[in-house]
Amino acid sequence: MRLALFDLDHTLLPLDSDYAWGDFVVTLGWRAAEAQTHANDYFYEQYKAGTLDIHEYIRFSVDAVRERGVAAAEAAHRRFMREVIEPAIRPQARKLVRAHQQAGDEVVIVTATNEFVTRPIARAFGVDELIAIELERDAQGNPTGLIRGTPSFREGKVARVEQWLSARGLDWSRVVHSTFYSDSVNDLPLMEKVHEPVATNPDARLQAIAVERGWRILNLFE
Repeated sequence: MRLALFDLDHTLLPLDSDYAWGDFVVTLGWRAAEAQTHANDYFYEQYKAGTLDIHEYIRFSVDAVRERGVAAAEAAHRRFMREVIEPAIRPQARKLVRAHQQAGDEVVIVTATNEFVTRPIARAFGVDELIAIELERDAQGNPTGLIRGTPSFREGKVARVEQWLSARGLDWSRVVHSTFYSDSVNDLPLMEKVHEPVATNPDARLQAIAVERGWRILNLFE
């Protein structure tokens, strides 16, 4: 297997879909603007600093969905795709994904954003394989605010890719070549695991590491 792994937010997308969804629930009238924006900013700064408590964040990020229920949330997400995500998807990002698919690589999006937000986005890129934070759900299918299994965050991305490989009867030794595109120093564990890490639209800390280690740097949205 040849494996092409992609982070999503600020890598394939020129925005953070998790943060954007947090803003969108204000547009929907599901949350008051000031309190929601304050909390959204608080968690986003923690993420950028590498100090985010992913369990605390997931409780916050899915709370509005949990309150509104599956049907309302899915309808809202379709609007979110039309108004926020689809206009943001750039041709060069689609082209990069397609190039790996046409080369015969197995393309997987590996993101720390939850599967409710990201599953439709992966489909919009034509990618069937998504590794995202899985949400625990109640009998009605509503998220409880807890994470199911290992969160695909920091070192958890390595663990989740290994689980994905194992489910296919594979391990890293069976991967002939692996590439991982990411913008964030939070993804350093997986970048160090693959054959070819690509610092894509990198943050300042990842940029410095990529320069020091001679990794390829790709500024996809210039």
